[in-house]
Amino acid sequence: MRKDSIFGNGVMKKIILSYTYVAIWIFLSFTVIVYNKYILDRKLYNWPFPISLTMIHMAFCSSLAFIAVRVLKLVDPASLSLHIYLTSVVPIGALYSLSLWFSNTAYIYLSVSFIQMLKALMPVAVYTIGILSKKDAFKSHTMGNMLAISLGVAVAAYGEAKYDSWGVFLQLGAVLFEATRLVMIQILLTSKGINLNPITSLYYVAPSCLGFLSIPWFIVEYPVLKQNSGFHFDFVIFGTNSLCAFALNLAVFLLVGKTSALTMNVAGVVKDWLLIAFSWSVIKDTVTPINLFGYGLAFLGVAYYNHLKLLALKEKEAQAADEEAGKLLEEREEDGMEQKGNA
Repeated sequence: MRKDSIFGNGVMKKIILSYTYVAIWIFLSFTVIVYNKYILDRKLYNWPFPISLTMIHMAFCSSLAFIAVRVLKLVDPASLSLHIYLTSVVPIGALYSLSLWFSNTAYIYLSVSFIQMLKALMPVAVYTIGILSKKDAFKSHTMGNMLAISLGVAVAAYGEAKYDSWGVFLQLGAVLFEATRLVMIQILLTSKGINLNPITSLYYVAPSCLGFLSIPWFIVEYPVLKQNSGFHFDFVIFGTNSLCAFALNLAVFLLVGKTSALTMNVAGVVKDWLLIAFSWSVIKDTVTPINLFGYGLAFLGVAYYNHLKLLALKEKEAQAADEEAGKLLEEREEDGMEQKGNA
């Protein structure tokens, strides 16, 4: 009876912690998205410089990560050679910079709700790039599911009241770059046995991202900012915004590390619905019935995709358990044969 109670408490504690990680990630992701929209939107804070905003985030994250690793020595740096850094970390940083740049720029042209609907295409992009890079195998039923998600997003786009082609292009580009980055993390880092914790990930990736962003910044935004003498850097606004971005980066690794990437995908669907509701009720963005119908179709496709991934994960765990049980049985049989031989 006591063992059951202890087991029950342990399971309950694990469930509570998992939901806590999910809640923290949803809150921080929600906050960063709305905060970025507030800063970049011409009708709100009116500071439409997405590259500059992203560079502020990366500079802030790089500085805190450097202090944590080199000054406070809270974590040890990873043993990365210059070759691995240049061939693995730098390309990931480049893709991350493009993803952040495009996604933040899209907030100038599109509503928060519509951007979340377009983000439903992420599984489609990841799966397609996985097939092209031979990381995933082609499966007809999975591809059918991807087409269903794409159809739902297309219907949602058709029903968008404030459709902007340039904004859609930017957000789709952000999805493509982010999906490529995720696949490259698996190929370049995981395959080489390189494990980075939240702090070391920012320590290596954020400076690379900052460096790549400086190129378009000098060309696109620096000349405009130089002429805009009336702008004064608001430390409260940009400081708290950067702190939220830093905390979100940590929360992503915390959620995936303590639960799983699948849990994050499911939590992302909940977050998207919350943002759509917030965008409609508070920001007063127009959300049409066709929008909701199309996103509903995409949502069902994403939910089914996550369900299939969960089944595959359970099957993999069951196979691993069977293999382990088989090894234990063989060891016991071998021990029994040795004991008989000695007798």
